Amino acid sequence: MCIVPKSETNQASQIVCAQGGCPECMEALLLEHKRLIYVVLRRQYAGESDYADLIQEAWIGLWQAILRFDPGRGSMFSTYAGRAMRNQIWLEVERGWKKAGWIEMGGARDDLARIVATWQTVQVHEALTEGLACLPKRLRRVIVQVYGLDGQAPMQQQEIGKQMGVSGERVRQLKQDGLGLLRLPALSMRLRSLCEQDSRQAYRKAGRMNNTWWQR
Repeated sequence: MCIVPKSETNQASQIVCAQGGCPECMEALLLEHKRLIYVVLRRQYAGESDYADLIQEAWIGLWQAILRFDPGRGSMFSTYAGRAMRNQIWLEVERGWKKAGWIEMGGARDDLARIVATWQTVQVHEALTEGLACLPKRLRRVIVQVYGLDGQAPMQQQEIGKQMGVSGERVRQLKQDGLGLLRLPALSMRLRSLCEQDSRQAYRKAGRMNNTWWQR
């Protein structure tokens, strides 16, 4: 039986109701996040697994996420569900590898962990590159050089200032301006999701940091 009023659109209430056994709320949540399944699938390495099997595993992961999610922890459900679906998909990929004899039973976990870690590193790099591409050229240059994001060694602010014809203090200001823009949800959402830094508390902290800097 559904305990959420028809006028209630709060997702947390729907999740609690679904966890209590309400089929209406469960179905509504599954349909609402159907698109997330295909987004997650596009970002995974599928190996030789059948696409239909992976979709089925993603549905299972989404269903499990609804049952296990704790709205009180402050994280976004879409992020939690995405991780649950990725884990379920990788379990299916792992089963396929075992069946094909590509990995040994004892070493499967180590192999899988290494592949997932490599995938995450690539995804984080792509997300950071996307964010940097949205910055003004001058700010992007400072961020890249300060943190060595172009593969070169990180540079001191004074050294960058000499190249740009400005003071080290000005470089520091430009760096903070660039970081402030990168903290904006529109630029940081994907990166935060990958690094599990997309809780309400994390966004509020970033907002406070930006407000403090821009007020100065």
